[in-house]
Amino acid sequence: MFSGIIEDFATVVAIKRDRDNIDLTLTCSFVDELKIDQSVAHNGVCLTVVDIQNADGTAGTPVYTVTAMKETLDRSNLGLLAVGDKVNVERSMLMNGRLDGHIVQGHVDMTARCTDKQDANGSTYFTFQYAFNKEMALQGYFCVDKGSVTVNGVSLTVCNPTVDSFQVAIIPYTMEHTNFQDIQIGTVVNLEFDILGKYIARLQQLQDK
Repeated sequence: MFSGIIEDFATVVAIKRDRDNIDLTLTCSFVDELKIDQSVAHNGVCLTVVDIQNADGTAGTPVYTVTAMKETLDRSNLGLLAVGDKVNVERSMLMNGRLDGHIVQGHVDMTARCTDKQDANGSTYFTFQYAFNKEMALQGYFCVDKGSVTVNGVSLTVCNPTVDSFQVAIIPYTMEHTNFQDIQIGTVVNLEFDILGKYIARLQQLQDK
């Protein structure tokens, strides 16, 4: 479970393909605090740490490795990553603190594409468009005005939603500390819709049967 509050960038240092899977090796500021089997969200995708190297101060950059399976690659932008790319990372939520974002599972639903980027005299407005599917929408895969959405792992508030698009406003701090600084028109991002909305939609389906 995550909150959508990004802790750091992780930089991709190696990519290895293993049949339908991809092993991503990355470095970030808290590698020495990680443990094998720990869950870390990468651009909003919950992945398990499977290897850690050089975190004990030995020669070389401290790195860790996670594996993304085919299902994850089909639903996310992780398969588009290249060595040198920056990835938003967040460790799992501590239960003894404040929930500063919203409830994020780390289960990416689909990708979206940036269709517009506008300066707002300090902040920046991004518009994202995703493939509308009526059946998926009936299961809660949609946005509502002032609701929550996770974009590349970042907890954000929805503005001006349509059937297949929405807008978010990014403050300077978020721009500086996440990979939103690299998003341009055409960039593919990961989306996780609000889990509470999915449960409500599912409940409505069951009541209608």
